[in-house]
Amino acid sequence: MEKIKIAIVGFGNVGKKVYEAVEESPDMETAGIVELAHLIEKLKVNIPNVPVVDNIEKLGKVDVAILAIDSRHVPSTAPIYLNMGINTVDAYDIHGDSMIELKESLDKISKEKNTVSIMASGWDPGTDSIIRAVLEMIAPKGLTTVNFGPGMSMGHTVAVKATPGVKDAISITVPKGMGLHKRLVYIELEDGYDFNEVSKEIKDDSYFNQDETYVFCVDNVKNLIDMGHGVHIERKGVSGNTHNQKMDFTMSLTNPAATAQVMVSAARASLKQNPGCYTLIEIPPIDCIYGERISLIKRFV
Repeated sequence: MEKIKIAIVGFGNVGKKVYEAVEESPDMETAGIVELAHLIEKLKVNIPNVPVVDNIEKLGKVDVAILAIDSRHVPSTAPIYLNMGINTVDAYDIHGDSMIELKESLDKISKEKNTVSIMASGWDPGTDSIIRAVLEMIAPKGLTTVNFGPGMSMGHTVAVKATPGVKDAISITVPKGMGLHKRLVYIELEDGYDFNEVSKEIKDDSYFNQDETYVFCVDNVKNLIDMGHGVHIERKGVSGNTHNQKMDFTMSLTNPAATAQVMVSAARASLKQNPGCYTLIEIPPIDCIYGERISLIKRFV
């Protein structure tokens, strides 16, 4: 069996875990890592057996590019690979209209170029989206609440780090209950910047302006880092005309590893879909799992 050739675009916390997950997948191999030019030499020393390049065209054949990058860079990056005939997987985590607009844009390109894009394929959005759909399938009427944390949010942390004046940062999500959250943001401040001005810019960012957010200035962010996170999804609803149907799903995990593994599973599924852009709830779960189809059906059903 010819293995699926994966290119890892970006090699931060998630990219490193994508590499580990690909190496553990019997049907995949790492075609190479695509990174910024000034980071390449260091990566070549740390990962000597894998090509590290600044342009995917230097890697030869690639089946899927896993975009382990900031969500705000996905809209400009995914089309590059799709236009080259390479499937893409990303963990875009900006909910709402921007997600739908991106899906429509990538769907158009994918169909034109005979490629597949699987977007928003982390654990939330991603596998949690599937759980929410399953719970609503059981109880079509009712209310679902999603409580995250306490734990480090990668998307929010990346957003804070991009704020002018921030030397380093971490954003912690704390559940308040009933789907409401507050954000505790810890930053190291660059010299010459006013803390109050930086704090205001963080709170006005679209990642934070819908939640209760507190910003603190600290001497060393690295002393605060714990990449553990979690989620508790609850639904109370109605099946037919029977009320008080209660369901819950709880997960505690290491954030980058879970995100990376879901993306790698989605990469496998991308080769089984018709051209277009998909979210995980549109893909049969069996397509994401390694194994012979009938054996999987027998095991799960």
